Amino acid sequence: MAPSIYIDEDVGRDDSTATGAETAPYKTLVHALVNHEPTTEGIQYLTRKSQTDAAGENVDPAAKLEWKPATKSAMKKATNLFEQRKKKAAKEHELAIREKAEADKRQAVLEEAKKIVIKEDTSLAKPVRIRLDNTDPAVVSLRTPESDAPGTRVRVLGRVHRMRAQKDYVFITLADGYGYMQCILTGDMVKSFDIMTLTLETSMAIHGEMRAVPPKQHAPNDRELHADFFTVIGKAAGDKEAITTRVAPDADPQTLYDNRHLVLRGETSSSVMKVRSACLRAFRKAFEKNRMVEVTPPAMVQTQVEGGSTLFGFDYYGENAYLTQSSQLYLETCLPALGDVYCVCPSFRAEKSLTRRHLSEYTHIEAELDFITFTDLLDHIEDVICNVIDFTLAEPEIAAYVQKLNPDFKRPSRPFRRMKYSDAIQWLIEHDIPNEEGKPHQFGDDIAEAAERRMTDIINTPIFLTHFPAEIKAFYMLKDPEDRRVTESVDVLMPGVGEIVGGSMRMDNWDELMNAYKHEGMDPSPYYWYTDQRKYGTSPHGGYGLGLERFLAWLCARYTVRDCSLYPRFTGRCTP
Repeated sequence: MAPSIYIDEDVGRDDSTATGAETAPYKTLVHALVNHEPTTEGIQYLTRKSQTDAAGENVDPAAKLEWKPATKSAMKKATNLFEQRKKKAAKEHELAIREKAEADKRQAVLEEAKKIVIKEDTSLAKPVRIRLDNTDPAVVSLRTPESDAPGTRVRVLGRVHRMRAQKDYVFITLADGYGYMQCILTGDMVKSFDIMTLTLETSMAIHGEMRAVPPKQHAPNDRELHADFFTVIGKAAGDKEAITTRVAPDADPQTLYDNRHLVLRGETSSSVMKVRSACLRAFRKAFEKNRMVEVTPPAMVQTQVEGGSTLFGFDYYGENAYLTQSSQLYLETCLPALGDVYCVCPSFRAEKSLTRRHLSEYTHIEAELDFITFTDLLDHIEDVICNVIDFTLAEPEIAAYVQKLNPDFKRPSRPFRRMKYSDAIQWLIEHDIPNEEGKPHQFGDDIAEAAERRMTDIINTPIFLTHFPAEIKAFYMLKDPEDRRVTESVDVLMPGVGEIVGGSMRMDNWDELMNAYKHEGMDPSPYYWYTDQRKYGTSPHGGYGLGLERFLAWLCARYTVRDCSLYPRFTGRCTP
């Protein structure tokens, strides 16, 4: 008698507890076929629904529950699914066998590779240690195809940035933070265990002869090192921990910020950081050109500059203190003693803003100038910005980075467009760009970031936006003597970024400054050292602050200022 296999679609189970017996039925016909494949003896597959009928309605528990042979259509459907599973399982089994064979073969090759020992030929010239960007012909000569003269034998150290293997060659591009170099390995080196298991970011020392790249071939600086010896200094993780897995190109932004230390190794991020360094050199050079003195104001303060709502507070030996929002007030006190001054220091803002142009900590380049007019201030800012661009792009390596990062960059033409706040309000109205409430702009509005950036992008040229209403600007800003509603203030707006500079003339009259404290509801006593500047030989003076990260976002065409900071700090992010 043919055996019977039971399938209960309601209470059956497709796991190890089911056997196909009436007391332990399967849940699906397919699972029954998997465990009891049809044979010539003719297995009978009996099915039922013990709790619901064909329409899905609950049945009377007291009703007689009958087992019935599976229908032809159900058997056909289940058999097709069963055959598909068999074919898939067979392919997986075949693949597993093939992969095991390949793994065994590779393991055997690796075991043989371990026997290969790479030794340096002591008869060769002693190598000259060079950085990867060294192209000085007095130090490094190249063997050329048309000459038999040997190239300089060098020793280079770096990390594997790229690699590719051919049958008898391995091409490795090393990086050392200064440049890149293509190295070619052949012979036993290619068959060695270290090269066969080489991973990206592994640190190495490679010795060999410098040669010119063959015609129609390309490599960094049009040269390559033909290796005769190498050593591995530090192996980098591979497989699931490989750097390409940790910081995959399509990784979400938070993963990239978590692994910023690895992202910085990429060509784009490292290029931005090098441009940043060049810009800092250029700013200092521009200030020195104007005979300005660099100072270093404190970062821990007990006064505010830009409003109390954006202060980071902390306990300072039992007293309330804050991280500075700006060094401006301290710079003003330096004018009588040092003349025009500047600083390059971090500033901190506690505003919970997640826009692409805000950071909680940023590099603030600030300057104060004595005995000037508002026109002098604008001319100075324009001159500094243009000089910084000129000095930065005067370095060929940095100019190449900027060209790669921002192919469309053009030096701003002078003079910059100068637009009063009231004219900007009218421009926004005429171009149907509403305020934050969705209404037409009106005098007194604090022009929002989106509207400001849209205006700047449409005009598509640097803009000096001047004469903002006193009510929306800081307490210390000097009012325009011709229109007391507005201040002698300026924001420098750049296409693609928006505001990168904010500045103004400062109140130089004692009584006017005291009235400003009163208007803002501020106690003037903690500011005595600042107010004293109006008491001991006051003078017309002004200054500005420039956000380095915003300047870089404009210069390098970065979408967010976070890409222009070594380790960006913004709302919710203070690691790594």
